[in-house]
Amino acid sequence: MDAPLVIDPGLDPGQIAPIFRRHGRVHLPGFFAGGGGEAVGRALAGPVPWMKSIKIGDDGLDASLAEYEALSPEQRAGMNAAMRQEARAGFLYRFDKWRLSDDIEAGIRHGGALAAAEAVYDFLNGETFLGFIRTLTGDPRAAFCDAMGSRYRRGDFLTAHHDELDGQNRLYAFVLNFTPLWRPDWGGLLLFFDEDGHVSEGYTPAWNALNLFRVPQAHAVSPVWEFAGADRLAITGWVRAR
Repeated sequence: MDAPLVIDPGLDPGQIAPIFRRHGRVHLPGFFAGGGGEAVGRALAGPVPWMKSIKIGDDGLDASLAEYEALSPEQRAGMNAAMRQEARAGFLYRFDKWRLSDDIEAGIRHGGALAAAEAVYDFLNGETFLGFIRTLTGDPRAAFCDAMGSRYRRGDFLTAHHDELDGQNRLYAFVLNFTPLWRPDWGGLLLFFDEDGHVSEGYTPAWNALNLFRVPQAHAVSPVWEFAGADRLAITGWVRAR
């Protein structure tokens, strides 16, 4: 039987709160106690219904991996050239996505090998996690979370943006990392930028770590290098107000 998802009791949100108020973000390693994240990591490494998520120009595209792999070499080269051109000044991304919230809220639960990852959605929308967030941030508006699985493979990236979107009431963004081993020189770092465009802080996707940051805030995910030895696996989303 998989271990339950329990926040490490050594993480006191009241003690962490001053750090969050000062910086607007926090990195919390060892978030789940008792091996609770191990089953989630196995699930994300298993038969996830990934979609290839790509943004070029003004439009985002979600395609099945089969559709993406079916592109001809010429089509793939043209897409990559367009992305390189537009990424110099625009907001672009490429990574694999599982719309976890959309599936569950539509009544779709895959169960089986994916049950542990689906349980993260329930955990994020339970009072234990939301109460932890309210105490840590001092914000009583935190009412629910949406979530998606993400997988960054070689060449995947997310350029600088701030996560604010009209009508979504996003308060805080979160990333729960489930890659067992990651080297910072493999790329895939969550980077934050100051007003001068310098990298003010960067988080390696460390195993079983929660990254939480205030919205809006300029950030990006650096490209995963071709020599990376693993896929960058996470469940990410936003804490939202009603």
